[in-house]
Amino acid sequence: MKQFSTIVNTILACTLIFILFSVSLPNVNVSAATPTPTAESTKQEQPAVCDPARSIQVSGVAVVNVTPDRALIKLGVQSNGKSAKEAQAKNSAAINKVTKALREMGIEARDIATDWYTIEPLYEDYDSLSIKGYRIYNIIEVTMRDAGKSNEAIFAAFQAGANQVVDVQYYTSELRKYRDQAREAAMQAAREKADALSSAAGTGVTCVLSITEYTQSNFYGGGWWGYGYGYGSSQNMMTQNVIQNTVPSGGESPALDDGPLSSGQISVRAEVTASFGLK
Repeated sequence: MKQFSTIVNTILACTLIFILFSVSLPNVNVSAATPTPTAESTKQEQPAVCDPARSIQVSGVAVVNVTPDRALIKLGVQSNGKSAKEAQAKNSAAINKVTKALREMGIEARDIATDWYTIEPLYEDYDSLSIKGYRIYNIIEVTMRDAGKSNEAIFAAFQAGANQVVDVQYYTSELRKYRDQAREAAMQAAREKADALSSAAGTGVTCVLSITEYTQSNFYGGGWWGYGYGYGSSQNMMTQNVIQNTVPSGGESPALDDGPLSSGQISVRAEVTASFGLK
C-alpha cells in the first residue's frame, strides 16, 4: 500500500512539473524573441525641417496652344422704314430668312439666339427733331459646333438677308482639360526654377510653403485662352522664366471652307507663383 502511494505521488509530481513547464514555455520563447531595446534602435529619422524663414519665391508660366473646335459668330440685320412698324416688318422677315438658312445647314435652334435688338429714329438732319423714319439693329449670336463651317454659315446668312458681321470668336469646348495641362506645366516650371536657383546657391528646396495662381478674364468669364484676331499665343511671351509651349496631338487647324476666316490656334495660359522652403 505504501508502495502504491509512492507511485501515485510520483505521478502527480511529474504531472505538476509538466503543467508548470508548459505554461512558462511561451513566455520564455517570447522573451527570447524580443530584442533588448538599445539607444540606437530608439533613434528615429527626423523629417526635413521646413523653415519659413529660409525660403525662395519663384513664378512659372505655361501656354498650351489649342486648335479651336467651336466658333461664335454674331450676324446683324439692319433695316430701315418710314415707320417703326414698316422697319420691324422688314427686319423680322430678313431675320426669319437668315435663321431658316442657318437651320438648313444643320445648326440647331438652341444655337441661334438674339444678342442685340434696338430701334432708333432717323432725323432729317443732326439738329432737327423731325423724324423721317426708323432703323432697327438686330444681331443674332450663332454657336458653331463645327468651326470649319464658319465661312459657309456667313455666306448662307448674307444670301438670306444679313448685312453685318459684328464679331467672330474661336474657342475650345475642352477648356478645362487644357487649363489643367497649362496649370500643371506652370507649376513644373516654377519647381524647376526653384531647384536651379537653390542649387546655384549651394542648397536645395524642401517643401512648398505657398502657391498663388493668376488668371485672366475674358468674354467667357475666367478662362485662360485668347480668341479672335490673333489674341493668344504671342501674348506675354517676354516673362522672367521659360514658357512651355505644347501642341496637343492632332493640333493642326481644321480645314476651313473657302472664305475670309481662319481659326488658327488659341492659347490656354496659366501662371503661378510658389514659395519653397530651403534646406
